[in-house]
Amino acid sequence: MLSQYPVPDRPTASEESPLPERTVVIASAIGLHARPASLFARAAADAGVAVTLTNQAGRSVLAASILGVLSLGVNHGETVTISADGDGADVALDALAELLASDLEKS
Repeated sequence: MLSQYPVPDRPTASEESPLPERTVVIASAIGLHARPASLFARAAADAGVAVTLTNQAGRSVLAASILGVLSLGVNHGETVTISADGDGADVALDALAELLASDLEKS
């Protein structure tokens, strides 16, 4: 027999422990276009964890996808959020945040 009282939803794993994330202001003079986008996507792919890049409008893409990164149209001075899942996520996010906070055109 089923109880007449609804069973409360159990929190999902993501609600119990949210993914680590960093919020960064884009320093590259041309934003995340061309070379800076390529350098960032390559670093995200090499990070060893799944990284997501989210723009100010809330649109998210896989950070390892150069086409995804370019499609966000992120300009200089805009804020993005990067999040990651997996062992080593915090270390990877720190390195990627540092990359985004530097002018990649001068690298």
